[in-house]
Amino acid sequence: MASVSQSESTWSGDRAFLAVEYNGYIMTSQPDVSPSIAEICASVKRLGYGVSQNIRLYGEEFEVISDPFPESGGIAVSVRTKQSDGIRVLHLPATVLQSVQGRRAA
Repeated sequence: MASVSQSESTWSGDRAFLAVEYNGYIMTSQPDVSPSIAEICASVKRLGYGVSQNIRLYGEEFEVISDPFPESGGIAVSVRTKQSDGIRVLHLPATVLQSVQGRRAA
């Protein structure tokens, strides 16, 4: 049976790394850290869903009048439609949020 000869934990930024020497090889493990809501909102904003942006979703043109914010388990923005001056909350599609999380994982 193989034995572990040395272990060391280090912190780098907001993630912990565990390096273990195992039969002469270094094995590392990196915990899956989900991005915070603030990080997701910032990434969504960088995709063009920030204040004063014009977007087309669900077959309609919108002017974004707020930065992204958490809403009912997802991310939303306040928008004004091109046809009316009324303001409404628009939930962003899951594909937008998945693309943000996919970019962070890469």
